[in-house]
Amino acid sequence: MPASGTDARRGATADRDAILGAVAALRGDGERLLADLVRLPSLLGAEAAAQELMARTFADLGLEVDRFAIDEEALKAQPGWSPSLISYEGRENVVGIHRPRQTTGRSLILNGHIDVVPTGPEELWSAPPFEPVVRDGRMYGRGGGDMKAGIAAFVTAFKALRSLGVQPAAPVYLQSVVEEECTGNGALACVARGYRADAAVIPEPFNHTLQVAQIGVVRCEVEVTGRPAHVLDTGAGLNAIEAAHRILGHLKRLESAWNHPEGRHPAYAGHAHPYNLNVGRIDGGEWASSVPTRCRMELRFGFPPGRAAADVSAEIESAVAEACRTDSGLSGISAVVRFRGFQAEGCVIDPDHPLIETLDSAHKAVCGASAERLAATCTTDVRNFVLYGDTPATCYGPEAERIHGIDESVSLDSVARVTAVLALFMADWCGLETIDQETQ
Repeated sequence: MPASGTDARRGATADRDAILGAVAALRGDGERLLADLVRLPSLLGAEAAAQELMARTFADLGLEVDRFAIDEEALKAQPGWSPSLISYEGRENVVGIHRPRQTTGRSLILNGHIDVVPTGPEELWSAPPFEPVVRDGRMYGRGGGDMKAGIAAFVTAFKALRSLGVQPAAPVYLQSVVEEECTGNGALACVARGYRADAAVIPEPFNHTLQVAQIGVVRCEVEVTGRPAHVLDTGAGLNAIEAAHRILGHLKRLESAWNHPEGRHPAYAGHAHPYNLNVGRIDGGEWASSVPTRCRMELRFGFPPGRAAADVSAEIESAVAEACRTDSGLSGISAVVRFRGFQAEGCVIDPDHPLIETLDSAHKAVCGASAERLAATCTTDVRNFVLYGDTPATCYGPEAERIHGIDESVSLDSVARVTAVLALFMADWCGLETIDQETQ
């Protein structure tokens, strides 16, 4: 990897050692930002305080700040829209915009999601989930790994370059978005607002791998209705909870078919079971002594790249209808499928794209070897840029444990390495120019 930012036509120089030194000097700043973000419980619908912090952080970097709410009615017309779970009132995306004096390099989006998933039973955590605790080089707390550490990393990487008196010689957009965990509409709203670049990087916690594929994901609710009765004669009723489990068995056949070697996408040829059906939540019944009338399951389906989400949803709906029509154990049962949340299609990234090669070069400079390529068995906001934003994109982020689980944590050394990689990558990808001191 050549020394970063040394091409004379880009108007500034900053060698690799200087950039790495600047990143190291700002490590404490990055960790404090991460801790401050973890303290703000940015659960679905409660992202405002964390986004206020991100707006101040971007402004302090000298960036132009664009704050905007998601216009769902307008977004419905966009390919890639997913039905929302709650209102968007008072829930903003925040973008920090860097504009160079003269564009001589390639533009870049650095994107991260501010929303976090629920904590689960707080008594199972070793410390309160929104009180960051550092033990053995790891920061514990909900959202620390997924993915506030990545946001702290790209903020610190940008800050490190500026500390050397240089800045990217191309537009750079630092994005903090809502609702990645359930719809992806936050990042899609950035695309709809016109944000495009020569590349996008999302520092999701995939342990220093370079993402080259991700699956599609559909979320839905299946509401099953039976017939209530007193338990003195359960045969007079139709048990909705038992029927829901029976329907789930039929849906599992879809999962098996998609995971059959002949049905697997080539990117997942070496993965035994890339597409998972998860029962995320189940509610049902009214009374222990009554045959339950209704049961509602919230389901998440993974499916292969290359398939349209609408086709997958139709297949799910058809499978439920066919089960109720043909399974004698479901006689008299009715079931309705409603699609809310992810209608997310999978995507594939060219492993030989200059984005991947340039990021890998920066990774090798910091970590000493090439990064592993990852076909992810989840969805990320990468799809919004690749499929709908005409922007090549990948994920590259730190090592985290128990994301979406109890005692989520992230390695602080890993965050420091990602920060260094992003700073070197930004210098090479965007080029550098000196900061105009008169505007500081």
